[in-house]
Amino acid sequence: MNNEHKVLIDEIAHLLQGGNAHAGLKKALDGLPPKLRGIKVDQLPYTIWQLVEHIRIAQWDMVEFSKDGSHESPNWPEDYWPKELAPKNDEAWDKCLKQIDDDLEALIDMVKTKDIYIKIPHGDGQTILREALQVADHNAYHVAEIIMIRRLLGAW
Repeated sequence: MNNEHKVLIDEIAHLLQGGNAHAGLKKALDGLPPKLRGIKVDQLPYTIWQLVEHIRIAQWDMVEFSKDGSHESPNWPEDYWPKELAPKNDEAWDKCLKQIDDDLEALIDMVKTKDIYIKIPHGDGQTILREALQVADHNAYHVAEIIMIRRLLGAW
């Protein structure tokens, strides 16, 4: 791996973990009181739980698509957004966060070990690079929403 490619790979991995320009999910959720996970703020369509669960589902889908030609994506948009305002319990919350971490680790491993420029065989032009950038962009967008909700709730 030449130095320029290593720099790119390292920057993509860093971006996926929160980057320099925005907070990562861990920081956005740090210190969040459990009672605020399911609070819906006026005029906003989602709770923090719904955003976190949406991040999990969408990221899982992109990671699985990247590695498994037999993967079937959920129906868009209904299966990407939970109906419940809050997690059933702390275990559901923790399980969701663990899957986000595990899937993110799997994606970073793909970025570091696969050719990120080759088209994914079962796709229609996607590459690991595109999927990684899409995950980073998608997660950053929704992390910003989580932070905004926390600000509106006086918990940031």
